[in-house]
Amino acid sequence: MVGHHYRVDDYYEVGREKVREYARAVQDFHPVHWDEDTAEEFGYDGLLAPLTFISLVGLLATRRLFETIVTGYDVSQIMQTDQVLEFHRPIKVGDQLVCDVYLDSFRRAPQGADIIVTKNVVTAQNDELIQTAYTTIVGRASTDVDDSLSHAMADVLMHGTSGEAPAHLPRKVPKILQQPVRDVVEPEPTPPSKHALNFDDVAVGDELPTRIVKLTRGDLVNYAGVSGDPNPIHWSDDVARVVGIDNVVAHGMLTMGLGAGFITSWLGDPGAVKDYSVRMTSMVFVDPHEPAEIEYSGKVKSVDAESRTAVVAMTGKFRGKRIFGRATATVQLA
Repeated sequence: MVGHHYRVDDYYEVGREKVREYARAVQDFHPVHWDEDTAEEFGYDGLLAPLTFISLVGLLATRRLFETIVTGYDVSQIMQTDQVLEFHRPIKVGDQLVCDVYLDSFRRAPQGADIIVTKNVVTAQNDELIQTAYTTIVGRASTDVDDSLSHAMADVLMHGTSGEAPAHLPRKVPKILQQPVRDVVEPEPTPPSKHALNFDDVAVGDELPTRIVKLTRGDLVNYAGVSGDPNPIHWSDDVARVVGIDNVVAHGMLTMGLGAGFITSWLGDPGAVKDYSVRMTSMVFVDPHEPAEIEYSGKVKSVDAESRTAVVAMTGKFRGKRIFGRATATVQLA
C-alpha cells in the first residue's frame, strides 16, 4: 500500500466561528484569529486559522484511511508521535479544503506495533496548495487489543464515531489511486509581513519569553469536542486505567497547538510561519482537581540573511520533564 493514496470524498469549509472555537481551545488569542479588522490590517481578507487548525481535516482523513483503506487497526488505539506542517499559505475563513492522503511509509516495531507515516496534501478552491503535513502514527491490529479495553471504550464513546454512514445515506468508499488526482497550483508568493519581527532585531541565541499554560479536564473535553477527537483516554479515568496509565492525558495536538500560539505571539504574525514540526515524547497528565501546568520556552537556533528567516527551537516541560523530543519552527521575518 505504500505509495498509494486516496482523496477524501468531500471538502471541509472553514467557518468563522470554528476558527474562533479552535483558537479558544488552544488558548491562542492573537487578534487575527478573532477580529476581521485586525486581520485586514495584517493584509488578510478573512480571519486566519491557528497553525494546527489543519488537524481537524487531518483527523477526518486519517480516520477514513484506517476505516476503509488500511483496515485491521483499532482506531481508538492509534497514537500520533510526530507531526510536520509545511505552510504554503495560511488557512482563512471561507477556504474549502480538500485532502489527498498518501501512505508514505510503513515499519513494524519489535513490540508488535506498526509505525505508519502519512502525507496529507491540503488544497483549497482552484486546487491552490495550502499545506503539506507528515504524520507519524503508531497503531496496533484490532486482534491485539484487550477485550476489557474494547468494553470500556464501548461504554463511553460518543455515538456516530464509528465512521459508518447513517442508514438513509449512501456510503462512499474512496478509490485507491497511484497517480495524483490533479495538479496542485502553487500560491502566489506573499511579501514579508510588516507585522512580524524585523530581521535586524533577531539574533541567534535570543530567548523567547517563557509562557506557562494551564490545562484542566474541561480544557481537554472542550478540545476533544472542537477537534473531533473521540479517544476517551483524554477524559475518561476508566479507560486510562485499562490502558495502564494513572491519569487522563492531554492530546498531543493540543500541546502542539499551545506551542504554536507561544511562537506566533512572539513572532507577531501567525501568517509568517513557514513550517512547524514536533516530536511528542512524554505525556501531560491532567488531574481532575487541579490544572496541569506546561512551561513553554524557546530560543532562536539560526538565522538566514538571504531569505530573512529564522529557525526557533521550542521546549515544552511538564513537571520538569520535556514533552517534546524535537520542536522547531521556521519563521519569515520582516
